[in-house]
Amino acid sequence: MAEDLIIDGTNKAEKYEVLLPQLESLVAGETDLVANLGNIAAGLKETFGFFWVGFYQVKVGELVLGPFQGSVACTRIAKGRGVCGTAWSTKETQLVPDVDLFPGHIACSSASRSEIVVPIMVNGEVWGVLDVDSDVLNDFDQTDVTYLSKICAWLGSSIL
Repeated sequence: MAEDLIIDGTNKAEKYEVLLPQLESLVAGETDLVANLGNIAAGLKETFGFFWVGFYQVKVGELVLGPFQGSVACTRIAKGRGVCGTAWSTKETQLVPDVDLFPGHIACSSASRSEIVVPIMVNGEVWGVLDVDSDVLNDFDQTDVTYLSKICAWLGSSIL
């Protein structure tokens, strides 16, 4: 069965509003976490043209690369290190307009210019993070924070 996303909308918020229910429908009934996270990453990348979209999961005291869309990535990240590790340690979304100005930024790709990382919470603890990179400076804003947070809250309460 072919799966296609139908994205209408002229602005970012409208695109997220159309995408969210399609992502929910896409993973409904599928129990495989890797398949679901892979499709969510693909849906975000396809809809917005982000440079890199993926998930890291907390495993044995570090973030370990999970399903993603984009170029090769860092496999393991320590707590508190880089944007992903900071989101994990603070339990807060990290919105980084220019990755070159973020202390301790981990450059998995020199093409990455801005980044947003949202923690995925399960039972009050960080299960993992959603990491989205752009090859454009200052590409993320409060709209991305709002909607990517909704996706991560949904993942933490329904999928995981």
